[in-house]
Amino acid sequence: MYASSSSYRAVDMLTAEETAKRLGISVATLYAYVSRGLIHSYPDPKNPRNRLYSEDEVDRRIPGKPLHGPVLESAITLIDGDHLYYRGQDAIELATTKSIEEVASIVWNASGFSSTQLHVISGRGVEALPFMNRAASILPVVGARDPLAYDLRHHAVAQTGWRILNLLTSVAAETSELADAIDDTLQKKWAPKSRDLLRAALILCADHELNVSSFVARCVASAGSNPYAVVAGGLAALEGNKHGGMTARVSTMLDELERARDLRAAIRERMRRGESIFGFGHRLYPNGDPRAELLLSMIGKRLPRFVAHALLVCEELLGEKPTIDFALVALARAVKLPDDAPITIFAIGRTIGWIGHAIEQYARDEIIRPRARYVGPPPGSAGSAKAT
Repeated sequence: MYASSSSYRAVDMLTAEETAKRLGISVATLYAYVSRGLIHSYPDPKNPRNRLYSEDEVDRRIPGKPLHGPVLESAITLIDGDHLYYRGQDAIELATTKSIEEVASIVWNASGFSSTQLHVISGRGVEALPFMNRAASILPVVGARDPLAYDLRHHAVAQTGWRILNLLTSVAAETSELADAIDDTLQKKWAPKSRDLLRAALILCADHELNVSSFVARCVASAGSNPYAVVAGGLAALEGNKHGGMTARVSTMLDELERARDLRAAIRERMRRGESIFGFGHRLYPNGDPRAELLLSMIGKRLPRFVAHALLVCEELLGEKPTIDFALVALARAVKLPDDAPITIFAIGRTIGWIGHAIEQYARDEIIRPRARYVGPPPGSAGSAKAT
């Protein structure tokens, strides 16, 4: 391990070999991480031809170690090595054996949801907007009209959560006539004979511990806001291109690669230019994202030839497995879903998790208020700004 210099802010630095060993990856994969901006490298003051890596940053990339931000207690989801569990039950198994309502019951620790008449409203021009925008427009209006929205008791929030899930499904399917199951409604609108795939995708997206959208949802709930506001906050975070919006980046990348004459050369050129290969490598799953593995196995021979080819070449060149983002795009192309179907599925599924986190946070009855570690100029110094 190299001693740090002052230019590295007094942190310990690792060589490429030490970094790769600590992360459990090859040096080639480490370089791919750097090209994708997942980890930073720094010049070695002793040898300009070498690069060094911050030990602190590397340790934050190791599965099981805390990432950026606070750590909160939750009994909902456990990410453990190659496995994902909802309240101790394997999410991969749940995706193929349980209904969405049953999984919501597990995540929310509640049952007996009742359907109520939906008051789906539309505004001028809203119908032409993508799902995320329509959902964000409708949630506060319906929430304001729901007399039970501010009943924050456990069983009441679960009931409201079920109404919200059905509301978002109606927005996605553009109908107020819902089938008995959410996946039935979506498959009737989108793709007949794809119910099992849609159900599995929704369940696999239900929760993923304290990701950025779930943290936002918990913060909103901690302020005492109602579940409609909680889901609206989650949607706002999910839409970002580093979260659920990653599916759009994967889709655009596949379109660009498909136009190339030589797929392998096109991928290498992207890497040479420092451009990311989206949809591969999840820092919480060193051996591959189990959600993507299941979904791609269920798609099977329906996977379009080019997508299958791109999958194999990317895995070979990067040494990494596909993520749920890639798998959702693959699903959409396999059964010819609308362009925004991947993030729509992600959002509807993840709503289950947001409601689950809201239930936990309401029960804690305390506001989330992290403190900031001030790193600016000291008061009264020459560098401090003064109001004018």
